[in-house]
Amino acid sequence: MNKLLRGLLILGIAFGAVAWLAVSTRTGQDLLLPRLINAAMQSQSVTRYDGIRVFMCGTASPLPSPDRAQACIAVMAGETLYLVDAGEGSSETFNLFGESTVNIKAVLITHFHSDHISGIPDFNLNSWVSGRKAPLVLIGPAGVERIAEGFNEAFALDRSYRVSHHGEDLLPPALGELGFREIAPDEVWQDGELRISAFPVDHGPVKPAVGYRFDYKGRSVVISGDSNAVDSLVTAVGNADLLLHDALSMPMISAMEEATKRFGRERQSRIMHDIQNYHAHASMLGKAAEQAGVKMLAAYHLVPPPRNALMENVFLRDLPEGTVLTRDGMVFELPAENDGITVHEP
Repeated sequence: MNKLLRGLLILGIAFGAVAWLAVSTRTGQDLLLPRLINAAMQSQSVTRYDGIRVFMCGTASPLPSPDRAQACIAVMAGETLYLVDAGEGSSETFNLFGESTVNIKAVLITHFHSDHISGIPDFNLNSWVSGRKAPLVLIGPAGVERIAEGFNEAFALDRSYRVSHHGEDLLPPALGELGFREIAPDEVWQDGELRISAFPVDHGPVKPAVGYRFDYKGRSVVISGDSNAVDSLVTAVGNADLLLHDALSMPMISAMEEATKRFGRERQSRIMHDIQNYHAHASMLGKAAEQAGVKMLAAYHLVPPPRNALMENVFLRDLPEGTVLTRDGMVFELPAENDGITVHEP
């Protein structure tokens, strides 16, 4: 062994020993811990974007996935931040990737399946504790009042404990309760320069169910919620820059249906069969996106959530070339008065 290699080996052993001492001894831990926490605190979330910025906080469906939360998409336009749905685990994803809940203005709900609303209490609590200045509002079709009132009642004791512990000056009780606003399936409203349009989708027997379109400074994003690829969706999309659509892989769901039947799991087999008629099949999305003139198609709320490269490739083979198969933490940036779309991997 020449002198250079011997020196590098000794240096590597010394470095490893120092690293081991740093993380394995009380003195090393006490030295490193403040630095680690300070570094984490210095990572700031984006509080303004000149255009539309889309953050994927949940890309899964109700079927279990170890690294995907249930449906949730955050949309920032300028300083305005909305969520579209908030399924289980989505609040944790939002926070783990350094995003701040304090500026969330409202949760736009597409429909009331549990995997689209079960994460709302966590977003409400986190943003309240972070210092949100107004009640978090749930906006959705008929029935949204029941959702807000139900969560408010379910977490009433939790709020009372936290107020008693921390005091009303830190946690004003009124800001811990959810507000609500009902919308019509074809309603359009303006929030400064941001225009939001709700439109009806086909998710029967779930009725009403809606999707949302965001238009801001010449850029547009459409989020389907859960829907078949139907004419109302194509009309609403209308030359949008980015379409985020739920997608079901028939090859995988069919295989799961057969496997559960083969192993005598009749209930699961029935469910695998029933879900096939109220989600857009991946093979249908290309035609719908082409008819609507979409610049970029991205699939989310993936049924089933792919866990490996094989499952991802099975999904992608039925989607048009260039389709983005989303992951939790993925970001789409659409700068104002531009035609570019930048996709950031998590």
